[in-house]
Amino acid sequence: MESIFNKKTRQLEADIDGYLDRVTKSGLIFLEGIRAYLKGNKEKFDRNFQEITHLESEADNVRRDIKYRLYAYMLIPESRGDVLGILETMDDIVDVCEKVIEQFSIETPEIPEDLIQDFVDLADLSEKAVEEVVKAARAFFRQITLVSDYVNKVHFYEHEADDVEEQLKRKAFQGDIIKSFSQKVHMRYFAEKIAEVSDVAEQVAERLSVYAIKRRV
Repeated sequence: MESIFNKKTRQLEADIDGYLDRVTKSGLIFLEGIRAYLKGNKEKFDRNFQEITHLESEADNVRRDIKYRLYAYMLIPESRGDVLGILETMDDIVDVCEKVIEQFSIETPEIPEDLIQDFVDLADLSEKAVEEVVKAARAFFRQITLVSDYVNKVHFYEHEADDVEEQLKRKAFQGDIIKSFSQKVHMRYFAEKIAEVSDVAEQVAERLSVYAIKRRV
């Protein structure tokens, strides 16, 4: 199926590309922020926090501008609702990435050495899910037959993230790594927050699957 865009909507295409670039970047900054925190690199972590906070605000502005243009200029009316739905759910990814880094900044959890790699792996898998769902969104706009391929990868990474999340929680609660119950709960909370990024990416992927089926019918 051909691209959803035409000669009259080239600027809209560029705007949406720019928005999706920001979603991808939010996932990368999220990952780098978690890595910096776990390495004890406070300066880099603080810089990542500032970057993702700015990016979240910027992405909101771009999304609102796209929404205005869609309605004000009556662009792609047959797909307008689906496009807005994609942008709204994509925005959830940026929001969650920013909120996770914010919570690390506020609560400054003490991560035991034996759990650091699990947290790194979990953040990495969540970022990969974000990367693949953005590819699925780009495919929806230009080459819809590829959407399902990218969606399947999102499901894969989300499932892998679930496994690492469970493993991390078991280490925290059932092993001898942590003595304090409150710290065990803290580890569970942050494991769940990091894994939430992949969960939201999967929710967006499922929505994209539905929209892709609608376009192909």
